[in-house]
Amino acid sequence: MKHCILGGLAALGAVCAHAQSSVTLYGIIDAGVSYANDVQTARPGGRPTGAGQVSFQDGLTAGLSGSRWGFRGSEDLGGGLKTIFTLENGFTVNNGTLTQGGAEFGRQAFVGLASTRLGTLTFGRQYDTLLDSIQRFSAPSWAGWMASHVGDIDDLGLLYRINNAVKYVTPVFGGLRVSGLYSFGGVPGAGGQNQVWSLGASYEHGGFGFGAGYLNARNPNVSFYGNTPNKGLATINNIGSAGSATTPESFPAFAGYASANTLEIMGLGGSYSFGRTTVGGVLTRTRFDSLGSASGPNPLAYTGNAVFISAELGVRTLITPALQTGIAFDYTRRNSVDGDGGARYLQLDAVADYAFSTRTDVYLLAILQRASGRDSLGQPAVATIGGFTPSATDKQVVVRVGLRQRF
Repeated sequence: MKHCILGGLAALGAVCAHAQSSVTLYGIIDAGVSYANDVQTARPGGRPTGAGQVSFQDGLTAGLSGSRWGFRGSEDLGGGLKTIFTLENGFTVNNGTLTQGGAEFGRQAFVGLASTRLGTLTFGRQYDTLLDSIQRFSAPSWAGWMASHVGDIDDLGLLYRINNAVKYVTPVFGGLRVSGLYSFGGVPGAGGQNQVWSLGASYEHGGFGFGAGYLNARNPNVSFYGNTPNKGLATINNIGSAGSATTPESFPAFAGYASANTLEIMGLGGSYSFGRTTVGGVLTRTRFDSLGSASGPNPLAYTGNAVFISAELGVRTLITPALQTGIAFDYTRRNSVDGDGGARYLQLDAVADYAFSTRTDVYLLAILQRASGRDSLGQPAVATIGGFTPSATDKQVVVRVGLRQRF
């Protein structure tokens, strides 16, 4: 249950009755058991080894929602203007540790002003506007991070946030909303270094919805992939790793592009609802520009650009008021970089979600992926599903049964 707390929690005995100022405690706990048919364990001699795995995991890695708790607050200033804030903590339910690299409020931490006439202006760690505009049309919005396009290549899996950001969102005008975000790089004498900016727009009318967005991150190894406490300096690969004789690789589809000068993501999304069914889809283009020109590791001495195109189509149906099912297919391809031949990833997502109440549901989730070509680390491409450790082969199947509670 959501709780309203008057006066910022200082007066513990206060009664929640003052409508002009309030704080709301909220959260989600998502836990479940997952099976993967092939999980990479190490790369001795550069050749991956793996085995099947049954594991208990938090919803961030393998479920519908990352476990979290947070506070939302507002104060009415009059004339349709109010101050707002959000502090949101991510944690793993299996052992209680912090997610988002150990940040106390790593999911979101911002404060701002909201006006009924002028829109909303917020400051802090928050989601970019590309994600705000098109993520809801994609499978990750109803099937979680596991349904993201290989390794969450296009920022639709709710994995990444932007630090030091100023974000503006207009009111809705005739179904249209426009938004923009700018993150200060904070590098003395180099205002553009490490900066991030994004634009987004969405439109809704009747059963139809459409969105478009763009994100640009300079020195993305630091500004986009390296903005949590557990990440390293600019000379460390903050995207992923090539593994070792005793450890598996991580994010092999694009970990080799840490030396990119700029990350660009642009996307379109849309949906149409009729009766109890919603059909949705997204098309995205992710570009790692000017490889070899930033300080990130570049062991394969890449030059030029790496471009990923992802396309997805999904259908959700409310079978009964309590039971929802969904299925989606997505295809991602990457161009040839320095003659490596490129890569292809095919993925099928399926979910059945049964709600016991408005707060509690159980679900069955299954993801299948097949890879081909060569990955960014110069090796045969392996399947990489959401937050799971990559497969040791070009195929991987993950099945999960989970329980989710909202409060």
